[in-house]
Amino acid sequence: MKKNCKIIAEIGWNHMGDMSLAKKMIDSAAESGANFCKFQTWSVSKLKAGPWDSDGRREIYKKAELSYDQHSSLKAYCENKNISFLTSIFNKKDINFLSSLNLTYIKIPSHEIYNIDLIQKCLEKFDKVLVSTGAAKWSEIEKILDLKKKENIILMHCISSYPLKAENVNFPRMEK
Repeated sequence: MKKNCKIIAEIGWNHMGDMSLAKKMIDSAAESGANFCKFQTWSVSKLKAGPWDSDGRREIYKKAELSYDQHSSLKAYCENKNISFLTSIFNKKDINFLSSLNLTYIKIPSHEIYNIDLIQKCLEKFDKVLVSTGAAKWSEIEKILDLKKKENIILMHCISSYPLKAENVNFPRMEK
């Protein structure tokens, strides 16, 4: 493992809107030695129509959506536990709010890797932009590396398959 390796505790939306559970998850991540606790930032009101409207996911998203005050509270709690707050961003409308939290890092989820405008705007507002590559072809990753401030991009080798089978890990891709 490289010296500058960082561990991200994926909390995502697993707290389902329960702030005490989110804080317990932060406690566990901090006790385990993680460097970051990662959440997800979205607004149900900004979701486009899709299959989630009829399969129950919209209700789950609504329950797990974090308000601006909850974001601030969780960030402060993370700082108190000496762990960094991190979140995945899904649209440009949340950039200014998240920037106001003085975050150093922001994460682009795998299914937003095609959203070059979102990535570029994040590069303008945050010191480091983590980009999950789980849903990308190599040619799409190369497009990201053509952006201004590309030195601030950290590519994350991700596999968008849950649960992940060992034969699908594809570690050789990390070296490329």
